[in-house]
Formats: sequence, C-alpha cells, structure tokens
Amino acid sequence: MPETSEPSIFTRIVAREIPADIVFENDTMIAFRDINPQAPVHLLVVPKTGQYRNVSELAAGDPALLAELVGTAKHLAEEHAGGEYRLIFNEGPSAGQTVFHVHAHVLGAGPDGGLAEGSLGQ
Repeated sequence: MPETSEPSIFTRIVAREIPADIVFENDTMIAFRDINPQAPVHLLVVPKTGQYRNVSELAAGDPALLAELVGTAKHLAEEHAGGEYRLIFNEGPSAGQTVFHVHAHVLGAGPDGGLAEGSLGQ
C-alpha cells in the first residue's frame, strides 16, 4: 500500500480544507456524499481520526469506533435510503481502495428502485 506523509483527502475534508456535501457530523465521525456516486444514494462514513488506514486496522485497534461507524451508516441509510443498504469497505488498491483513511461506503436505492444483485462492482 502506498505510504504517504501527506494528509488524506478525508483528513482535509474534516479540517474543512476541501469542501464536501456533509450529511452528518459528530465529535468522532463525518459523512458526506461521494463525488462519484455508484448508486442513487452513495455516502461515505469516515472516522475523523486518520490513525487507521483500513477496516482491519480499525477493527483491531478500536472496535468501539468500528461499531460506531456501522451504527452511523445504519442511521444514515434509514434517513437517506429507506433503511435498506449495502455497506462496503475496500481494503487495498486491488480491491478498489484509493484513500488510505478508513471509510465505509453506504449505497442505497433512490425513491425509484432498488439495487439489483450484480448492479455494482463491475
């Protein structure tokens, strides 16, 4: 995985150095709309700490924060996608991870329909 001393784009969003369409924020989490949505609802849920590069590191280092991330994703899915959603973590470049600051993708249907099996990940 790439090593960098530069702050991640998500760290820069938390610091308000880069604008984002923020839909949720508290002391430990921020969530915003993905700029390249892969579904009618596509939100990113990001712990404010940049300490963990991926979900495995987060699970090992702070399981309570991982539980909070999942709970936040569920809350946002209820609010934005009728409570039905996909929760995706990419880990590693070959799995599609491009930002090495742990985050979850919340994907949901819009008001006009669902997410068919096989409709994502191509």
